[in-house]
Amino acid sequence: MKITNIKTEVKHIALKTPFKTALRETSDVEFVRVYVEDENGHIGIGEAPATKAITGEGIEDILHSIDSVKEQFSDLTCQEALELLHSGCKMGSSAKAALDIAFVSLDAKQKSCTLRERFCIEDFAPIKTDVTISLNSADVMLEDAKKACNERKEILKVKVGSDILHAVDVIRKIANSLPQAEILVDANQAWSFEDAHFFINNMLDVKIELIEQPVIASDLESLKKITEFSHIPILADEAVFTLRDVKKVMESKSADMINIKFMKCGGVTKAIEILEYARQNGVKCMLGSMLEGPYSINMALYLAFAYRDVIKYVDLDSPLLYKEPSSELDFEFSGCEISLKT
Repeated sequence: MKITNIKTEVKHIALKTPFKTALRETSDVEFVRVYVEDENGHIGIGEAPATKAITGEGIEDILHSIDSVKEQFSDLTCQEALELLHSGCKMGSSAKAALDIAFVSLDAKQKSCTLRERFCIEDFAPIKTDVTISLNSADVMLEDAKKACNERKEILKVKVGSDILHAVDVIRKIANSLPQAEILVDANQAWSFEDAHFFINNMLDVKIELIEQPVIASDLESLKKITEFSHIPILADEAVFTLRDVKKVMESKSADMINIKFMKCGGVTKAIEILEYARQNGVKCMLGSMLEGPYSINMALYLAFAYRDVIKYVDLDSPLLYKEPSSELDFEFSGCEISLKT
């Protein structure tokens, strides 16, 4: 079945509270939704949020990218469209991800199979996601962390910034007040090598699961030195967009783990390539996301279940941050546990 039409729209989902990191602050999820239709009326849906601080793409960039290439996919099958998308289309990774997710979704519908069947998922025992504690004053972050734990969301991804004394203070406060919590520290590239060294030395008596992307993505030398020095596992995020990036980081031992995100690698097709590499090479992963809409989160969650053997951490908490629950999700969230809707 051939593709006949591609159209886009901009969507917004309000958040319960502002989302703040070292790179940005927002009060809603803003994303492009793309619809790909075939000659029999099947429709595949993909999404990509505005993440200019990370991928360099704002909403208008994503819309322009998709609009500039959509005619190339007319009269192609989904498989032909995917091959063209990843071999012949020069566009940002988020725009590419939106089309990729839509093509994969459409392909499943054309074959009359669910995404569960497409990814050969047999084990749907619940998995757990972390929940983000946004950057704020130490006292506010502690209260946010307590609230999360009271709601059975005890895997905390704590956003910290360039103020290293603040980072030490807030992590110690959360760890001391909430010993049951699993703490993931996300610096979003905000630290220098010296900052990272200082922070790690001040965490010798604090249990932390990992530190995510402590230094700027391009500084692999410092990332490697931090990884060698640290007793806390180091997770590479912005330093790994593509499979090539992943191989470079892991083969040089510049990090202990990697964070895979559709919007960095170009969609579910490329995420699977990275996950297969990880499975073959014993690389532990986080499957993460930006602030995203329900269809891209759905697709990521199917992958989280399909690759639960290599995905050690799930960072797909966007639906927990929505002001109102979404009826477009295939999954239910109970505390930090995620299960397929029945």
